[in-house]
Amino acid sequence: MQETWLTKKEKYMGENESKILPKFDSIEELTDFFDENDLGNYLESMPEVEFEVAIDRRLHYVAVDEDIAEKLTEISRSEHVPSGAIVNTWLREKISDYNPKR
Repeated sequence: MQETWLTKKEKYMGENESKILPKFDSIEELTDFFDENDLGNYLESMPEVEFEVAIDRRLHYVAVDEDIAEKLTEISRSEHVPSGAIVNTWLREKISDYNPKR
C-alpha cells in the first residue's frame, strides 16, 4: 500500500520538474514573470542566500476614539501617508513641546 503512494508521489513530482530561472533586467520584469509562473517550478534554480534579521522596534498599541480614527484616516488618505506615520510625527512634536509643571 505504501508503494502505491510512493509511485503516485513520484509521478506527481515528475510533473513539476524544476525549470531554469531566466535572467531579468529589473525587479518589474521579475515580478511580472512570477505573476504568470509558479515559483515552485523554479525553486531548485533559485540562488541560496543568507541574511540576518534584527528586530529592534517594538510596537505599542493604544486605543483611539472612533471620531479621531475617522479623521485620521481621512487625513491619511488625502496626504497619501500611512496613519501610523502621521500619529508618530504628531506625538513626537507634542512630546518635544511638553514642559512638565513642577
